[in-house]
Amino acid sequence: MTDEAVTAWIGLGSNLDDPRAHVQRALERLARHPQLESAGRSGLYLSPPMGPQDQPEYVNAVMGVRTTLSPDALLVLLQAEEAAHERRRGRRWGPRTLDLDLLLYGDRRIRQPSLVVPHPGMHERSFVLYPLAEVAPDARVPGRGEVRALLAACPADGLRRIQEDGTAVAVSNE
Repeated sequence: MTDEAVTAWIGLGSNLDDPRAHVQRALERLARHPQLESAGRSGLYLSPPMGPQDQPEYVNAVMGVRTTLSPDALLVLLQAEEAAHERRRGRRWGPRTLDLDLLLYGDRRIRQPSLVVPHPGMHERSFVLYPLAEVAPDARVPGRGEVRALLAACPADGLRRIQEDGTAVAVSNE
């Protein structure tokens, strides 16, 4: 535990076994966790798979939490949530029932074998930046800059926002 609450940002993704349900359930469970206070969450987005293309599209979202958990303790909690969704680790960037990434932890930079924050590559991934900009456009990615500025340089790469009626609409950074 840390002494003061920190705002952390979590990336959520799923492309197996009803991905929308996995992401929604994870958002709800994290919001109810006694050591996390919701600090906002994006809508849902559809994105082409990163890496191997022989897999379904992903459903993605971003959620902010205020917590006194240390980064390592928060990572353990996120991995436990993945396990609750029967996450199996296979090939790199392969399909998964749930992927939870600790994107940002306050303004800290962390480089450990098990955890790197800010999350590597987040500053150039549309499926992270567009949902993050929806809820925290002024957030800063340490060493990279403000989310709003990073988004301006990030192509949408086929990203679509899922509407209330379930249809998906292309997004643009313009």
